[in-house]
Amino acid sequence: MIGAEVTDVFISSGENVRLPCNNALSDCKSTTWIHDSFRRPAVELIDRGIKNKDTERHERLSLGSDCSLNITNVTEEDYGLYRCRQYVNGEQQGTDARVDLHVLHVSVSPSSSSSSSSSSQTEISPGRSVTLSCQLYSRLSCDYLVSSEGLQLLWVNQAGVDLKTDSRYQILFSSDHCIITLTTTLLNEDDNREWRCQLTLRNQLQTSVRYTVKYSVSSSNSEKKSSQTTAAAPTQGPADTASETEVSVTAGSLFRVIVIIVEMAVFAAPTVILLQIICARRAGRKDSQHPEEIEMPTILQ
Repeated sequence: MIGAEVTDVFISSGENVRLPCNNALSDCKSTTWIHDSFRRPAVELIDRGIKNKDTERHERLSLGSDCSLNITNVTEEDYGLYRCRQYVNGEQQGTDARVDLHVLHVSVSPSSSSSSSSSSQTEISPGRSVTLSCQLYSRLSCDYLVSSEGLQLLWVNQAGVDLKTDSRYQILFSSDHCIITLTTTLLNEDDNREWRCQLTLRNQLQTSVRYTVKYSVSSSNSEKKSSQTTAAAPTQGPADTASETEVSVTAGSLFRVIVIIVEMAVFAAPTVILLQIICARRAGRKDSQHPEEIEMPTILQ
């Protein structure tokens, strides 16, 4: 492996890892774990079997029954050299057991043609350009790992095929920061598609990180509404518009005629009743003045 005196552990961010303590004594109360990331001062995580609660990540740390150090939900900040040290009666026993933790991490940067953003809250949707950055966090230089250990970083699809073979993807590798980027424009069918960043040493897989494309619900709903609106509202020609206008005018004229008739009926009804009363009274007067005219038809019969 990389160093005979150092145990190298490769892990992906978000996973759990166990760091072995190869010099542990029978009692873990003598065990001390120290972390050195080379970016900040060394920190004692475990002091003689007791967890140091002053550290930011103490809730993610625990000591195994074999004195190994367990780290849950690993982050890129966890990389570096870990030393397992034994104390008896306040005196260090033997040499440290060293474990080098290398962390592979993927970040996403949705971008437009004009600018790029590394915010994870930027909405991912079809038609947008997206860049996935896969970086190895290690205390060792990337050039050394590539030249001496045969390190390779690859972007592959679900079938394990190298995406460099597909012209749709732009793949760039930089040994300065040990990072490989994948850039592509998202398609509708990319929803739930999985891409994977793999780390190999001498063609042996060490670890990998999966990234699955997830479109937001709002994006999906807006696309559905847009397609439904387009299907329900076809383009109208001049003839359709003219027909609708004619029907509208005819309906309006008919409504006005009905209103006029109703108004005439309302005002005419009292006049008709009055005329009927006057005619009835006149007829009664004639009958009283000429009774014989009423009897004559009886005699003639």
